[in-house]
Amino acid sequence: MQNNKVVITGIGLISSLGEGVEAHWNAFSKAGTQPHLEKQAFAPYTVHPLGEVDWSLQIPKRGDQRQMETWQRLGTYAAGLALQDAGMKGDEALCATMDMIVGAGGGERDITVDMQILEEGRTSNNRGVMLNEKLSTELRPTLFLAQLSNLLAGNISIVHKVTGSSRTFMGEEGSGISAIETAAARIRTGQSTHALVGGSYNAEHFDMILGAELGGLLKHDGWAALWSRDGSAGGGMISGSGGVFLVLESVDHAQKRGARAYAEISGIESAQIRRSTADLEKTVRELVLAANGGKNPAYVVSGASGAHAATAAEKAALESVSAAYRGISGLTGHLREAQFPLALALGAISVWKGEAFAPLDASEKPASGAVSEAIVTTIGATRAEGAAKLVRA
Repeated sequence: MQNNKVVITGIGLISSLGEGVEAHWNAFSKAGTQPHLEKQAFAPYTVHPLGEVDWSLQIPKRGDQRQMETWQRLGTYAAGLALQDAGMKGDEALCATMDMIVGAGGGERDITVDMQILEEGRTSNNRGVMLNEKLSTELRPTLFLAQLSNLLAGNISIVHKVTGSSRTFMGEEGSGISAIETAAARIRTGQSTHALVGGSYNAEHFDMILGAELGGLLKHDGWAALWSRDGSAGGGMISGSGGVFLVLESVDHAQKRGARAYAEISGIESAQIRRSTADLEKTVRELVLAANGGKNPAYVVSGASGAHAATAAEKAALESVSAAYRGISGLTGHLREAQFPLALALGAISVWKGEAFAPLDASEKPASGAVSEAIVTTIGATRAEGAAKLVRA
């Protein structure tokens, strides 16, 4: 069986901190960076909002933009950034043979139509007829399609001509972990030479807020540093809008076309334990050690969500292995399906630059010396656990 090295050659990244590699490096490498927050629109919930975006830079056709919901525009935009960063954008031969794996949620509902149905449902004597009328008159076919999970991959194919195999995984953070793990495994075994993989999330949508709050996940009393949310009102998590896509390649494929590599993904470990009975702290520690070949890691880029129980377990695990860890969600918010791709992208940037991120929280200790490798974690707010090792390519 082949055992190809897998490298990251393209990073497409857009969040509340801006877009692109340098914008995010500048935010994470200097001490004292403040998060961009929206405190009023969804009060009492805080979100990390998207800034102004010129969608036409990566989605030139207005018709394509119109038929996408925001989460799909975010993903398609980030995919374009990744292809551009990898030097593949517009290369028909490379894009036509590129595989794509997406971690996606259930799309975004049309809140206006939902509210109309709820209002009229209170007074209607025949709710079935009323509902059918609304479905036939208020929902455009393109809008309905925009709520399908696999349409993000479809839009990327249409806009960027990525037309190799396509897979879409659903399942919150676990979908992003599986997407990266599957893409890397396919390249490692020679089933694929290059792949586009990632996800996106629109936190600024009442449907997303409702879903997270029904799970008891959201923080109710404003922003606080990621590792300092114990005892705060609500569930501890603050969501963020963003899109993250990575171009993964076999090292041979990358070298043949003279591509720059940010980092090599030397291994990925994942789990999905039953947290009601299993020890999450022990699981996180075992995943981190397994990803690092049994040794304590020196440097960890953590995608911890802020959710109380999961974040406390991860913090305890990272403290037990004496790692200098950095929790990225304090600045970006939690990107759900895109969280593992986000953590991996930021970890790769840090390894490529050869420097650890600045401490983002009083509990994060300084890292000593140059950085040539990093462990990246994403521990889902309610389920799914993943860790990867990045080394300098």
